[in-house]
Amino acid sequence: MVSRIGAAVLDAAGLSNRDGPAAPVGDDEAFADVFAKALGAVDQKQTEASDLIAAFVRGEDVELHQVMAAAEEAGLALELLVEMRNKLVDAYRTIVSMQV
Repeated sequence: MVSRIGAAVLDAAGLSNRDGPAAPVGDDEAFADVFAKALGAVDQKQTEASDLIAAFVRGEDVELHQVMAAAEEAGLALELLVEMRNKLVDAYRTIVSMQV
């Protein structure tokens, strides 16, 4: 289950192979590592979008559609990461509130 979630996160964060399905995540890889990779990918997308916006504002040869696409991609990646966090917190709360 964790490997499927991790593969979906990697795919959504842009860390998977774009020509095929998401790269399989090994069972021995910790979910924290997968989440850290996704966080790094989101940070990279945010940085790339910021760099494109700054280049556009400076008047460099950057097309507006490139800026808009990069900003939207970075925003979607961040939204996905926030939703993942929310689901993890909900799952944790559910487990903690279980009666033994």
